[in-house]
Amino acid sequence: MSYRHSMTCYTQGIQATSPVQWRGLEGLVSVHWQADGQPGASGYYLSPDPRIVFFLNDVSAQIRISNRDGGIGQHCRPMARAIYVPAGMPMWTGFTARHSFAHLDLHVHQDRLLRFLTPSLGRSEALAAMRRPAEIQDVAALDGLACLLVDEIDRPSRHGVYAENLVGSIFSYLLDIAAEEEEAPPGLTAAQMDLLQARLAQSPDRKLSVAEMAESLGLSEGWFAHVFKRTTGTTPLQWQLDERIARARALLLDSELRLSDIAAQLGFSDQAHLTRVFRRSCGLPPAAWRRIQREQAGLEPMLRK
Repeated sequence: MSYRHSMTCYTQGIQATSPVQWRGLEGLVSVHWQADGQPGASGYYLSPDPRIVFFLNDVSAQIRISNRDGGIGQHCRPMARAIYVPAGMPMWTGFTARHSFAHLDLHVHQDRLLRFLTPSLGRSEALAAMRRPAEIQDVAALDGLACLLVDEIDRPSRHGVYAENLVGSIFSYLLDIAAEEEEAPPGLTAAQMDLLQARLAQSPDRKLSVAEMAESLGLSEGWFAHVFKRTTGTTPLQWQLDERIARARALLLDSELRLSDIAAQLGFSDQAHLTRVFRRSCGLPPAAWRRIQREQAGLEPMLRK
């Protein structure tokens, strides 16, 4: 397959320090960049095909990344050493300090990657893996492969099938493939979960969207939903509902608020809505749950006095 990658790319304050080296292979293009970024430098990147960006040196302290427009500065995260960017996912970057860096850009045609993955995973799982972004900071297992690939890009000495297999190995390791991964990608940290709790507390009277929760952590909606379920075992919306029910239980037990007031305070449409959701979660309607819990705690007789 004759393949020439295409990518929308706008940069400011980033300058190549050596001639860009690249090598076209069957259905993919490998590019070796060496560049320098000034403080405040920025970039925007969007490709119709999947790609991997592999940094040959650590850039986490100098480069920030976001998948949301305007996210750099407020909603961003440190750039990892290796990232897999699915087709059609935009990426914004920003430099906090001047930094010289080198990286590989591995662009692959979607059909080429699908043909590579399908024999081992099946078409459905291959397509699912191609849609999931991935980021890792510890690239010790990939460093050797990346250096070998750089040599083949800068000074080709072997048949193209050798370089193609190096690229395939890097994709295989980095892609989030549950049946093949040796170690699960990192989940959300305790600090990130605390931020979500705080964000929920800021708006207790309404339901947050997945996009709003992702934005509060500087993550793309798709990546956030995936890594959130890996971390908690549930979806962001179900977690949020569970948190609201937990808050409802606390108010039922520790306050004399009416059910209608609790429903309004926690963003349920009305008392009936709260009752339906509460019964589904706790097995009892809220009024009955309150009475039983207080009787068991010895509070009900005291409240009647």
